[in-house]
Amino acid sequence: MSTWLPREIEAKRGALQNVLRPIAEAGGLPNETYTSESFAVAERDAVLARTWTCIGVGAWVPQPGDLKPLRLQGLPLLLLRDRDGAVKVFHNVCSHRGLELVTAPCRSKGLIRCPYHSWSYALDGALKATPFIGGPGSNTCEGFDKAKHGLKPVRSAVWADAVFVDLSGEAPAFEDFMAPVTQRWGDFDFARLVHGGPDSSFSIEVGCNWKLAVENYCEAYHLPWVHPALNSYSRLEDHYNIAMADCAAGQGSTAYRPSLSPDGRAFPKHPGLPAKWDGAAEYLALFPNVLFGVHSDHFYTVVLEPLGPAATREHFEIYYFDDAALGDGYADLRATNARQWRTVFEEDLGVVQGMQAGRASTAFTGGVFSPVMDGPTHCFHQWMAKALLG
Repeated sequence: MSTWLPREIEAKRGALQNVLRPIAEAGGLPNETYTSESFAVAERDAVLARTWTCIGVGAWVPQPGDLKPLRLQGLPLLLLRDRDGAVKVFHNVCSHRGLELVTAPCRSKGLIRCPYHSWSYALDGALKATPFIGGPGSNTCEGFDKAKHGLKPVRSAVWADAVFVDLSGEAPAFEDFMAPVTQRWGDFDFARLVHGGPDSSFSIEVGCNWKLAVENYCEAYHLPWVHPALNSYSRLEDHYNIAMADCAAGQGSTAYRPSLSPDGRAFPKHPGLPAKWDGAAEYLALFPNVLFGVHSDHFYTVVLEPLGPAATREHFEIYYFDDAALGDGYADLRATNARQWRTVFEEDLGVVQGMQAGRASTAFTGGVFSPVMDGPTHCFHQWMAKALLG
């Protein structure tokens, strides 16, 4: 990787290096990393484009031919499912004059057609039609090779239905990237996952930088004051920190036992789990921008979509480990489970948006960390500082 740094990052070199100090001495990321438009673009190119960044889930394109346009800090991408059922990602731009090809979720009847001059592409990205390229009535042109002008693919991979992209094409092998998480959660067979359906999917608009959503998710410190209902059965004292250097951070609970039904009904659990997972849960922010929650009976993914320096969309998707959980007999439990999780995440809105507002203060210069309570948050700050510094 080049040692060249955008000037927005280079200007903050000293502050970023301060983040790398031991937790009791370190400061947090500087305000501009949360507030500056130009820094957001530099961050996209220096961080989000150079690792495996999550852009969505396969459930968004459930059927062959399904197309969903996405943006990563302004970069237009196209998520699709091809005829063989494989999830693929392309740059969402016509090779001819650069028009954004797909502007709304839809299903292709066979080709992806550009509305400008009707150039058309197959679901594998191959350019199939170039009408009138040689003049009226002539669909060919001497010296023009269609094979060289298909859609530009994006290196992508899928784990637990979460779709990741490496825009640089130079990130480590995806298996190596995911290894710390798959090893930590090796008791689970994520191939068993089934999406809970429309009632298990929702999005929340948040007025904060995406990094603040990650930081808030990493720590349990705020539970007693921000999540009193959750803290009533999964107390702060029942939580432990998780800090996986250069990879992920979060928290775990040894007492996750919510009541979803007054009659005691519950979702079927993942078979064969060790006893340690009975009533336990872990919540990991996999850097840079995806949040996972694993429990013995369900799993969720939260894709953080950066919309700008001070805006994020949280896409929440819930999965189960048994097809039976999708039956009508569990419909009320699925709805309750989604409602409870939405409540938890909405309870965070005030604090994350308040932190965003606080980043406008010249009196705040990164803050400090509790060596006991803020280890996961500092872990993320260090990861970001290292990635920004290259």
